[in-house]
Amino acid sequence: MLTTVLTAVLGFSGCERIKETIMETYGRTEVAGEVAQVSVYAVNTTFAVSGPIQDYLSLSGDIMASSMVDTYSDAAGRVSRLHVSVGSRVRRGDPVAEVDPSRPGMEFIPSLVRAPVSGTVVALPAQLGMTVSQAVPLARISGEGGLEIRLFVAERFISRISLFQPCEITLDAYPGESFRGSINELSPTVDVASRTMEIRVGVENPGARLKAGMFAKVRIITEQKNNIVKIPASAVISRFGEQYVFVVDGDEAGNPVVRRRLIVPGIHIDGVMEIQQGLSADEEIVVRGQTLLEDGSRVNIIEQIAPFGAN
Repeated sequence: MLTTVLTAVLGFSGCERIKETIMETYGRTEVAGEVAQVSVYAVNTTFAVSGPIQDYLSLSGDIMASSMVDTYSDAAGRVSRLHVSVGSRVRRGDPVAEVDPSRPGMEFIPSLVRAPVSGTVVALPAQLGMTVSQAVPLARISGEGGLEIRLFVAERFISRISLFQPCEITLDAYPGESFRGSINELSPTVDVASRTMEIRVGVENPGARLKAGMFAKVRIITEQKNNIVKIPASAVISRFGEQYVFVVDGDEAGNPVVRRRLIVPGIHIDGVMEIQQGLSADEEIVVRGQTLLEDGSRVNIIEQIAPFGAN
């Protein structure tokens, strides 16, 4: 009999200890003298920030000279002299080559071939002793108009494109760096076969680091906003036609509670979402573990992720 009583008491005490451990882990509330269990959800949070956001189109193309001019001789004959080499800078009217039109028994003064434009010699098809006609180019000169990128925009994006839109340009040749440019030419027509419109992007080239023929990735900035509230797009929940986030209420004692907050989203780009209404900068929101939450749920903040993209 004594053994049975001790076993019952020890068993009861063990249950109480287990119950206390569960209450400490998940929370407890006393209602009418009884302890009721309250669920506490583990979450990660971050803060809404104020800063700029950009919407863009991502395209790619080759860098090319904005103007390219071939140089021809006025007379057919043999190339007797070259005044330039690849990479030479020339001005309009500078000598490029001499072509001797003489034939056996006939001596003529060599014809001097001059540069039609100012720029840089990028190709020199002519070689000494080579026989050329008036239809054979002797040199190719890149004009001083700078560099540009030829791109093709799908028809559905044409309404987002306009002259002088800023562009960000990156190249594999210079990882981690970006160059600036802007749209300087729009085609007046759309290609009926590909349903694309050709555009030209002028490129700033400080230090002459960019070269014609390089492959470039271009972001055309179609919309830019400053000093807006933005959050990770993963924090937003969409249900039954509504979009909302859970905001941490720091005024509650013990485990904080979260409040369901309806929002009006704006631009969504690269995992970042603009919040037009419903949220202010510096408010703490749940970014992970929010799918099981309800308005007023208690949470245990496991990790507070540093806000990103703040101005």
